Amino acid sequence: MSAQIVQVGPVALGADRPLTLIAGPCVIESRNLLNQVAAELVALTQRLGIGLIFKSSFDKANRSALSSFRGPGFEAGLTMLADLKREFQIPVVSDVHETWQVEPAAQVLDLIQIPAFLARQTDLLLAAAESGRPVEVKKGQFLAPEDMARVAEKMASRPNFAGLILVERGACFGYHNLVVDMRSLVIMREIGWPVVFDATHSVQLPSAAGLCSGGERRFIPALARAAVGVGVAGLFLETHPEPAKALCDGPNQWPLGELAKLLTFLVALDRLVKESRAQGALEGDW
Repeated sequence: MSAQIVQVGPVALGADRPLTLIAGPCVIESRNLLNQVAAELVALTQRLGIGLIFKSSFDKANRSALSSFRGPGFEAGLTMLADLKREFQIPVVSDVHETWQVEPAAQVLDLIQIPAFLARQTDLLLAAAESGRPVEVKKGQFLAPEDMARVAEKMASRPNFAGLILVERGACFGYHNLVVDMRSLVIMREIGWPVVFDATHSVQLPSAAGLCSGGERRFIPALARAAVGVGVAGLFLETHPEPAKALCDGPNQWPLGELAKLLTFLVALDRLVKESRAQGALEGDW
């Protein structure tokens, strides 16, 4: 299958297109937080000349503990994302967990996300594909990268299918640990759809903190540089002004104030890699 371009609002993702940033706080904590992060991300991505898709979850349905913060809920969260989309004129993405959520979510979201734990849920995949919106599916921590070809086949069977983005976010490596095999970026790219690297969930330590997940934030830059060096369509990165105070996944969110330095380097690296390939300096699986 030849490389596909997926259009998300005004943003085009593809293997040879400039890097796209999919970013925002892990979960919707408040309208003020959404606006603060969105304003920073819009200014930064405009300065760097790259596309932005804003991400935040209205409900984190797979938390470690019953007492964990899940977000404002489906209706309130979608309303906040609709307001943010209108105010900042940017496409938005959030994750759905049940088939009944897909149709109303598609009225607001420009991109529908399927969480990694649900990457094999056929009914959910088909409902998302039938929504008429492009879909972002995170590779399950329990799946091999070539398994995502079956995901693509399921979704492409629907008449309203609008495109697929495949996301690498690490694989289970013993208890409470994930590792990233950079070969998976190449393997998933061969399926034909844009591949995005999730730099923040890849350093998550699932349930390692007992009632919540831990994380190793310090490894985010190294993994992000490696993934961009391999060649990806986009970077998924959750960010928060004060990760230590975040209500969800704080240990693996990147500080908003440090994002400009990291992203400036990654955008420069992305341009070098893709220009080199276009000039024939990188061949084959580059």
